[in-house]
Amino acid sequence: MIRRTRRIFIGSVPVGGDAPVTVQSMTNTRTADAGATLAQIRELAAAGCEIIRVAVPDREAVAALPAILRDSPLPVIADIHFDYRLALAAIAAGAHGIRINPGNLGGPERVAAVAAAARDAGVAVRIGVNAGSLEEARAHGGDRIEAMVAAALDFCAAFEAAGCTALKVSLKASDVATTVAACRRFAARTDYPLHLGVTEAGTPAAGIVKSAVGIGALLLDGIGDTIRVSLTAPPVEEVKAGIRILEAAGRRAAAPEIVACPTCGRTRIALQELVEAVEDEIRRLKAAGYTIGLRKIALMGCVVNGPGEARDADLGIAGGDGKGVLFAHGQIVRTMPEAELLPAFLAELRRHVSPPLPEQD
Repeated sequence: MIRRTRRIFIGSVPVGGDAPVTVQSMTNTRTADAGATLAQIRELAAAGCEIIRVAVPDREAVAALPAILRDSPLPVIADIHFDYRLALAAIAAGAHGIRINPGNLGGPERVAAVAAAARDAGVAVRIGVNAGSLEEARAHGGDRIEAMVAAALDFCAAFEAAGCTALKVSLKASDVATTVAACRRFAARTDYPLHLGVTEAGTPAAGIVKSAVGIGALLLDGIGDTIRVSLTAPPVEEVKAGIRILEAAGRRAAAPEIVACPTCGRTRIALQELVEAVEDEIRRLKAAGYTIGLRKIALMGCVVNGPGEARDADLGIAGGDGKGVLFAHGQIVRTMPEAELLPAFLAELRRHVSPPLPEQD
């Protein structure tokens, strides 16, 4: 069962209620460099990112916000730490949302000032609680999970007292079990939308696994309204991983489902590169607003599993020794050399896109 939460908006993007779970990322450019930041935001939007966060560590970053906000294709959240004046300035600049840890803003009066400004501007606030930055008294209270939940509840109460109710909350730790337990406990007590993620997850090899386990477990519980896969990698990799997690958890239609064999010593074509190219093209088409009218795609490396899986698919490839067979709806279209497989497959794929794509040279 899906947990029903209150609905808020980040710019024009709904979060919570019955809105789809959104994928977020964070730029790694210097925000003060508006041109570089916008270029990366556009790249992320093309990959399927739906909300973007930018670091605002100083006044130079604040000064760049108007240009970024004016030209960004995505709603922009300003990420603030330590200096409440930067939060006030980001709100005044028109940020669509802010992300803060109220515990490091310098006291209740400063938190109240930020809450009042967000309320008056109609700006959503993400309250972030990280296990590694809890107040020392809470962190040593014995139950770290309860300390995280209690801190989040206290921060939410402070914002509610100021009349700021457009809140979403994140409870993160660098270990999966703590993150999942804290989110479950908090979700059972409130109707605030939850932003999911495992903080400091690491490189793609480790971070995607940790994120898939943690975020995926919560999504399967019906918990979670927006997600970020935090990786030590280019931000576009976070977006790709986030979309895959949503699809695997059944919270977003794969459209089409892609099955690909794990490869073995029988594989004689460069299957990994072929699969990645197909995934990239599907992601690009979907991010551009196209619908792909295929239920299942099969990309198989040899004749052992290939023909069976490919025949069950709307479109498929079964590899051979330097060559392969293209299937469409269970029928062999033709056999061709390996070098022609990808272009032929993509051409067939594009025939199933709506609205129709322009003719390519």
